[in-house]
Amino acid sequence: MIWFTGLSGAGKSTVANALDEKLFEHGRHTYLLDGDNVRHGLNRDLGFSDQDRVENIRRIGEVGRLFTDAGIIVLSAFISPFRSDRQMVRNLFPVGEFIEVFVSTELAICEERDPKGLYKKARAGEIRHFTGIDSAYEAPTSPELLVDAGRESVDSCTQTIFDYLTERGYI
Repeated sequence: MIWFTGLSGAGKSTVANALDEKLFEHGRHTYLLDGDNVRHGLNRDLGFSDQDRVENIRRIGEVGRLFTDAGIIVLSAFISPFRSDRQMVRNLFPVGEFIEVFVSTELAICEERDPKGLYKKARAGEIRHFTGIDSAYEAPTSPELLVDAGRESVDSCTQTIFDYLTERGYI
């Protein structure tokens, strides 16, 4: 399980998608879980309250565990704002099978990107409980990897993660 965490607009999905393609090119079976394919199906009954966010992450972790049990490399791109939730998911996996990647792009860059206009709406009070604005984001204290998709290219971030996986024998 490769777990991408960071603010909205940090580049989690972009880097995860690029890594997914690179792993596929190297003959690895993967599956990418992100908000688009999880929130519209499995977790469509959940909102964005703190309680719903915890349940969202729990379900994603459980699904990811099933996929990894089948030998598939799972890439998971979610804000997952709470350390305790990420630790809960980490605890589902044997030691070494959960790799936390912190996409540490600065808030100002995320707001500048704002691909879905969510920061603008949150700043205007149209969206409540928006991570980084009026809901906390707890940055990882000791992720396996840290990449900054605001200062580094997608290719560079992807290569850093790929190299990590290769050096440790995951691929």
